[in-house]
Amino acid sequence: MPHHHLHHHNEGCDHDHDQGDVGPNDNLFPYIDRPNVIALNATEPGSSVIKPWHERTSTEVYLESDADEQLIIRVPFTGSVRLRSLLLKAGPGELTPEKIALFANESSLDFSDVQDKTPTQEFEVAEGRDVGEYAIKTAKFSNLSSVTLFIPSNRGAAATRVYYIGFLGHWTERKSNPVVTVYETQANLADHQKIRGMDGNFSTPQT
Repeated sequence: MPHHHLHHHNEGCDHDHDQGDVGPNDNLFPYIDRPNVIALNATEPGSSVIKPWHERTSTEVYLESDADEQLIIRVPFTGSVRLRSLLLKAGPGELTPEKIALFANESSLDFSDVQDKTPTQEFEVAEGRDVGEYAIKTAKFSNLSSVTLFIPSNRGAAATRVYYIGFLGHWTERKSNPVVTVYETQANLADHQKIRGMDGNFSTPQT
């Protein structure tokens, strides 16, 4: 099913474009940790299907399952992410996944344990040559460091083929590092000698 609303917009919409066609302003491609995308039972690296917006319909590069039709693809992010949509181009025909199961923050899933886990969300995949958009239950994917896609079966072929995986949502920088920095600054302050006349009370400049 075509999803022209992703790249044709009227005046006043909240999607942002520039001459490089980066897509919607909530496209999470810049925040995917591409070197660490992992694909299991695949003929190519997982990062091969994490493409920029302008290459989303390209069929030159794709990922195909190897020994059977199953695939696991783990996608880590560089910050904290709240997902709203999965974008997928797969197939065609019998090479199309029958369904996809999504797992939030499961960083070590493999084929030995994925069958025993309850997916955070799963949905059937529509056949077609267009990029499909699948709505995510945002409340269940609101503090993501990674998302894992499990494709258990396809529509009859010996292998499953995926051309493009993308995400729409909101990215924020992880808060852990600034907290540690502030804590260390306060701890080090106690090691300093008392300043004459301050009676042990210290005041620090406000940033």
